[in-house]
Amino acid sequence: MVTDSIADYLTRIRNAVMAKHRIVEIPASNIKKEMTKILFEKGYILNYKFEDDSKTGIIKIALKYDPVTKISAIDKLERVSKPGLRKFVGAKELPRVLNGLGIAILSTSQGLLTDKEARVKNIGGEVLCYIS
Repeated sequence: MVTDSIADYLTRIRNAVMAKHRIVEIPASNIKKEMTKILFEKGYILNYKFEDDSKTGIIKIALKYDPVTKISAIDKLERVSKPGLRKFVGAKELPRVLNGLGIAILSTSQGLLTDKEARVKNIGGEVLCYIS
C-alpha cells in the first residue's frame, strides 16, 4: 500500500527519466490523471493514455526527449506538500518555479491548476509539486 500516491507518481516518472525509458506505466487515480493532463498541456510529456484494467486503471505516459541530445523535457520533479506537512498558499503568495520557467501544480477549489492559472484566477490552494 502506498501512503503518498502523488509522491509515488512523481518518483516513477523521475526514475523513468533517469533510466531513459520511453514509456512509464503508473496506477491511475483522478488526481494523477489531472496532473498528467497538465504535464501534457505544458509540453513536459509527449503523450498519455488512460487504460482501464480490473482494478483502478493504468496511466501510460510517453516521455519527451530532445531528438539530438536525448535530454528529457523534465529536469526536476519535487513534491512540496506532503501528508505529514501540508503546504497551503494564498493568492498573494503563489510560488514561482525557476522565475516562471517551471510550473507549480496546485490543488484549488476549482480543481488542479498551475501557478500561472491560479495567479490569473486570483485563488490559492495546496502546492502539490514543482516541475521544471
